[in-house]
Amino acid sequence: MPTQQSYYVPAQSKWPIIATVGLGTTLYGAAMIMVNSTQGDSTAVSWLVFAVGSLIMAYMLFGWFGTVIKESRSGLYSSQMDRSFRWGMSWFIFSEVMFFGAFFGALFYARVFAVPWLGGEGDRGSSNMLWEGFQATWPLLANPDPEAYPSPSAIIGPWGLPLVNTILLVTSSLTVTLAHHGMKQGNRRKLKIWLAATIVLALAFLFFQVEEYVHAYTELGLTLTSGIYGTTFFMLTGFHGVHVFLGTLMLTIMFIRIHKGHFSAEQHFGFEAASWYWHFVDVVWLGLFIFVYVI
Repeated sequence: MPTQQSYYVPAQSKWPIIATVGLGTTLYGAAMIMVNSTQGDSTAVSWLVFAVGSLIMAYMLFGWFGTVIKESRSGLYSSQMDRSFRWGMSWFIFSEVMFFGAFFGALFYARVFAVPWLGGEGDRGSSNMLWEGFQATWPLLANPDPEAYPSPSAIIGPWGLPLVNTILLVTSSLTVTLAHHGMKQGNRRKLKIWLAATIVLALAFLFFQVEEYVHAYTELGLTLTSGIYGTTFFMLTGFHGVHVFLGTLMLTIMFIRIHKGHFSAEQHFGFEAASWYWHFVDVVWLGLFIFVYVI
């Protein structure tokens, strides 16, 4: 049993190598889907590779986190181990900030530099010679090469489903905070009610996100291949949607653990880490709503 001066060192584990294989397979499948879809090729094999990678990742997550839960429930972790988990989660969220920072940077570069250059503005305005007469506007609804990249007929307005989703996520940030307060107060009924409300709001967000994508593809012609606006729109909102799904999965697992009697008012970092991640997802969406939909 560890003391304040001891530090639990786990035995050798197979899970890191399984995680590497699963993540690599999943990303390779996702890349194949995007490449084949833009080239008009069949994506059946791509989706199969992606599904295999996703199953490996699910197996890894279930097994690895199951091991961590057993170790924690067995009393093997000390306060020093708790600090390690907190630092680990903090660095993970920081890496996610950098991930989305790269995509926001691509949006900024395309909007502020590349598109105006093609329109003849700025110190590299000579790029306009590639497509004379091109009018630089944002959102870009008239691509310089419409034969290669068909222009969308319209964009998603901010005051419909995006506003609804913003309200849902902001509200979910409040409900998960109330659930956290219930945890710290030892009020498990309050904890369960507000955490369940958070999960419902998250599922509603995902439902409306799918509705928005269907509308964009089938009615507006706004797709991954409809130029720089469509590309940045779906890369940013799509990856955010994946993070919302993962956050919803985390919260659902926390809900199951709470029903099993796990956690206490003093020790509940698993739930706290999931709530940190959820707040991060909410903040990213506010940035998306402002810079992708509104401005």
